Amino acid sequence: MTQASQNGIAATQRAFGSGYFFGIPVGDFGLFVSVLMSLTVAIASFFAATFLGIVGLLISRVATGRMPDFSIAYKWIGLPVGLAVLVLTLAYLSALWIKRKRRHA
Repeated sequence: MTQASQNGIAATQRAFGSGYFFGIPVGDFGLFVSVLMSLTVAIASFFAATFLGIVGLLISRVATGRMPDFSIAYKWIGLPVGLAVLVLTLAYLSALWIKRKRRHA
């Protein structure tokens, strides 16, 4: 096998292997870093979902001519998305952390 094809195989295994997320080695994070990364991703998703909700409400305002309640974007769009992402990332990263602790124990 040539060096280039070996690098391609190694990169593919690293990108899709256990403990890697889009090539980032998330399986090597400690508990504190896992919780911190989960909170960071959840906060970012909260703000992104809230922004998209506000844009959707603005489009609704233009289409209907009625002024919507913009707190809907926070309560019913941003908060549920942020909490769901927090739960999912905490579950995924803590499962990787527990698996790594069991493997090294």
